[in-house]
Amino acid sequence: MGQDTRQVKSKDVQWLALVQRQVESLRYGVVQIVVHDGRVTQVEKTEKLRLEAGKYPAASTGAIGDEEERNNKL
Repeated sequence: MGQDTRQVKSKDVQWLALVQRQVESLRYGVVQIVVHDGRVTQVEKTEKLRLEAGKYPAASTGAIGDEEERNNKL
């Protein structure tokens, strides 16, 4: 039974280390741990890139406001 406990702890260390690496690699985002039958089976990472206001030009969407602005320039 002592050996089984060491194996479980070794597996725990593996997924904990994986989660730690995923968290450390993020600036903004989410790390999710998926569990089935009491065991971690999957680790998911979603990263978000935050754009600072005014730092990047807005993309033209072809919206009505954009067309009106073009007409006003003519």
